[in-house]
Amino acid sequence: MAKHNAVEIATGALVLLGAASFLAFALANTGTRIRGGYELTASFDHVDGLASGSEVRIAGVKIGSVEAITLDHDTFQALVKFTVADGVALTTDSSASVASDGLLGGKYLAIETGGEDKNLGPGGHITITQGSMNLESLIGKYIFGSTGNGLGDGKAPAKPDAAKDAAGAGLK
Repeated sequence: MAKHNAVEIATGALVLLGAASFLAFALANTGTRIRGGYELTASFDHVDGLASGSEVRIAGVKIGSVEAITLDHDTFQALVKFTVADGVALTTDSSASVASDGLLGGKYLAIETGGEDKNLGPGGHITITQGSMNLESLIGKYIFGSTGNGLGDGKAPAKPDAAKDAAGAGLK
């Protein structure tokens, strides 16, 4: 009976050690922010799903994080403050968009660099932006026909003229 207790205690200790190591790994690798860097801003019409702490990426590689999202009371746009790692030079014609990690994934700020020679400095503002896409409105537009394909636009489909079809086929 003493052997069973020792084996059970050893097994329990190994399970707890494994759980503690997973917890330590998760805490060390989630919500990590880029140390240092410089701050930039961008204005968007919609930032649905983007939150403080979200990643900033170029070509899928994390280069920074979103620091704050506020409302610009003059333009009624969302003002996003974010940091970019030192050594990542963004040109003045860079663009920013709110992108998604798949259908159920979180949102992040995607940056595309431009071709200008001048770079944005600390406190710079990205002017070319694209807000987040609303999946529900896209589905609604497709279903209710504002896609330009004639589906569900409330108009009856055009009926072919039987006389013209018969004449075109050589029948009279």
